[in-house]
Amino acid sequence: MNHFHLSSMGQIQSVLIPNGGDYLMKFAIGTPPVEFLAIADTGSDLIWTQCKPCEDCYKQDSQLFDPQQSVTYREMSCDTKYCQSLPNAECGNTSSECDYSYSYGDQSFSTGVLTSDTFTFDSTGGRTVAFPKIVFGCGHNNEGAFSSHESGIVGLGGGALSLASQLGSKIDGKFSYCLVPIFENSTSKLNFGSEAVISGEGAVSTSLVPKYPVTYYYLSLKGISVGNRQMTLSTSETNIIIDSGTTLTILISELYYKVESAIKDAINLDLVQDPSGTFSLCYGAKSDLKVPEMTFHFTGADLQLKSVNTFLQVSDDLVCLSMIPSKSSLSIFGNLAQMNFQVEYDLVKKEVSFAPADCTKY
Repeated sequence: MNHFHLSSMGQIQSVLIPNGGDYLMKFAIGTPPVEFLAIADTGSDLIWTQCKPCEDCYKQDSQLFDPQQSVTYREMSCDTKYCQSLPNAECGNTSSECDYSYSYGDQSFSTGVLTSDTFTFDSTGGRTVAFPKIVFGCGHNNEGAFSSHESGIVGLGGGALSLASQLGSKIDGKFSYCLVPIFENSTSKLNFGSEAVISGEGAVSTSLVPKYPVTYYYLSLKGISVGNRQMTLSTSETNIIIDSGTTLTILISELYYKVESAIKDAINLDLVQDPSGTFSLCYGAKSDLKVPEMTFHFTGADLQLKSVNTFLQVSDDLVCLSMIPSKSSLSIFGNLAQMNFQVEYDLVKKEVSFAPADCTKY
């Protein structure tokens, strides 16, 4: 197994499969390798999968990872930088094992033991590529809004524990994806390294804003246009987290209500309440809905969104704006807004690039 000469073997890549409001990537853990699907999440760092023995796990279609079946599995000790970079880590009192507890914005969580093993990925060259000693969480107690198709989450954020950071120079600090619309029966690719570079017609780039916590990829948003009406902020800009693991776009309320008001004026049809209370602005699906074009004005990059990015058919008779007001000062650019764009993260140049695309072709 050749671990290092990636260029001769092709760059690593994974299939990306839409699943509800998430996107799943494929990889294998252990020796011999066992294949898993997990949520590709640029809004968190930890990689984790459900593991035997399970104290409390959600239902999973594939088998759980069994550490006893892998000859390359190791538990991480408490004095490693990986254990110390966890927000809530405890050292087991009987040994030096590193116990983690990791939670998400929707109250989902995973608790277990921090471990390492070999991860194997597909590559553009057609062969698989193995990386030894990738640090991940073996989750023995996991609960939340998970579907039975996924074994856990792959954190692709900016912190030390994420897959992007652990692969680091082996992928030249670059990865990209193209998210197919969630209702398409189609898949696309998550690419790493030189294969991740996007260019060509309509590509625009914006700088990452260095901010704490390092997990999040913050972009600078100057305003949003609805048709030819531009909504600006009382401050010159706001920071917004780009997150493949959040479905809806969440805007600070000052900006959200300006946008909502402009959309109501542009559409000028009767509003319908969302019975679930999730969405703030909805119309009847049968109405003759002409959705105005929306543009997100990032610093140095104007991103024109199509109706697929901004409105969602929630049920047979309901279509809603797929953006909601934030309950805090955080804004998030979610995955529905990113569909049908190639999105590249370059962690060396510290920028994110976008190019409109038909992601079913990738």
